[in-house]
Amino acid sequence: EFVMSNVVGTVNLLNAAKEFWVAGEHVFHHVSTDEVYGSLGDEGLFTEETSYDPRSPYSASKASSDHFVRAYFHTYGLPVKISNCSNNYGSHHFPEKLIPLMIHNILNNKPLPIYG
Repeated sequence: EFVMSNVVGTVNLLNAAKEFWVAGEHVFHHVSTDEVYGSLGDEGLFTEETSYDPRSPYSASKASSDHFVRAYFHTYGLPVKISNCSNNYGSHHFPEKLIPLMIHNILNNKPLPIYG
């Protein structure tokens, strides 16, 4: 499922943008994840220069889609931006992720877990 939505879906969008967009009028903004960088230990930080080190099928699919976005920039000159956000939130977010978990716990008067 991750491969279809994150890799094939991204390539489909890139192909559509390449075919229909007029140069200079649009930028392809690809929303990725910080999970492409792997795991930090007890200390450290990631930067845009950190090498990719995905540790799950999900993060591997997102890393793959990031590489396709960069490839379309270098090959076709498609203007792109990539954001590697953490804790994106939406209506279909997995309930174990930080933001939905905190909202659920607050609404149900449960303790709020502290990480780090």
